[in-house]
Amino acid sequence: MSQIFKKIISTFFAILCFVTLIAQDSAMVIDQVIAVVGGNIILESEVEAQYMQYRMQEGGATGSSSTVKCSMLEMMLYQKLLLNQAELDSVEVSEDQVEAEMDRRLRHYIGLLGSPEKFEEFYQKSILEFKDELRDQVKELLLVDEVQKTIIGELNVTPTEVKNYFRNIPQDSIPLINSEVEIAQIVKLPPVNKEEVDKVKNKLQELRIRVLNGENFATLAILYSEDPGSAKNGGELGMFGRGEMYPAFEAAAFNLEKGAISDIVETEAGFHILQMIERRGEYVNVRHILLRPKVSPMDLAKAKVQLDSIVSLIDKKDYTFEDAITKFSEDPSKNNGGLIINPMNGTTLFEADQLDPKVFFIIDKLEPGEISVPVQFQTEDSKDAYRILYLKKRTEPHKANLKQDYDKIKEWSKEEKKQELISKWIREKSELTFIKINGNYNDCVYVNTWGNKKE
Repeated sequence: MSQIFKKIISTFFAILCFVTLIAQDSAMVIDQVIAVVGGNIILESEVEAQYMQYRMQEGGATGSSSTVKCSMLEMMLYQKLLLNQAELDSVEVSEDQVEAEMDRRLRHYIGLLGSPEKFEEFYQKSILEFKDELRDQVKELLLVDEVQKTIIGELNVTPTEVKNYFRNIPQDSIPLINSEVEIAQIVKLPPVNKEEVDKVKNKLQELRIRVLNGENFATLAILYSEDPGSAKNGGELGMFGRGEMYPAFEAAAFNLEKGAISDIVETEAGFHILQMIERRGEYVNVRHILLRPKVSPMDLAKAKVQLDSIVSLIDKKDYTFEDAITKFSEDPSKNNGGLIINPMNGTTLFEADQLDPKVFFIIDKLEPGEISVPVQFQTEDSKDAYRILYLKKRTEPHKANLKQDYDKIKEWSKEEKKQELISKWIREKSELTFIKINGNYNDCVYVNTWGNKKE
């Protein structure tokens, strides 16, 4: 399977919704049908738009434009074949699922562009217009995803499969693994004093009364909320279901009537008031105002002193770093031996460019087994804290091998098995489905066999 095709497989479904809207706005392409799969068509403008998005995402095309576009079309053929199967199998997704997925994607896209205003400026349309145009595409993607789950299932690979996969890689094709580090931490979370908590709750109660007296909740959220993701959108979070938010927040949200304002709700993030916008079945959309009690400089300083003492205890061999994690750390990572998880790959290993620059600056000066001085940082939920970092190990750049890189090789093996299952499914279903490919795309060299129905 070509590297370009693999790359496009990994990004195709993530960018498809963007691509559709670019295609709708593109006046440069004279549209024509370039392929038909069952009852579904593919337009040339869709391929051109996806190619534009691919170049934007990659910082320029990797490979010739014709090769990339052929791979783009092949992925679209696969998507339409999945959609055709969804229609044959009468697969259904609910409107609530579609709405929730649209809101989830919009939150992600708005986060990438910085604000709802920048989002609307980029696309030259309102968020509501964007959602209207996105709805059919999201529904299609959800249907496709349901069918793809039946193809892949609970995909696993055995140790024997991993070893056989690695042995079959030609020696000159074994990839080079960059230097990686594994880091553990001990975290001290300074307590917030009662005066600060009371101050925040009183402020939030004042804002609640202002809303009840007729002021606009969204305006107050823009002015006062400390949730950077929603404040610029008037505190609106978009549709979400159960299990997506903090339990106390969800409980309050699902108990509100339309337009109603909640009492003050406390979560791990801080204190909130909520306003119900709408409810659709098991999904709700609310606005909220978040205020966070601040840690005093004195309490922060105490946390630093405590960590200095812990470092001293470790230096004197009174505790190993591992024992100190269990006894002193106040972060959930203590249940994982204090190891920091790389959000990009779900492992405990980081390449240099995957580390927060502030962490890299500290770790780069340590040898394996050394501990940093206490450093201030913000937790994932934006709380001020101190921590000490421990460089557990640092690998040297090397060719991949089973001893050091088993988990990576396992993932590569699993990906190959996944692609084999997909190719087998394509081969079987394309023989039973009407597929026609037109024009210049007839000359493409495809990874899979598309029923030999090219004309």
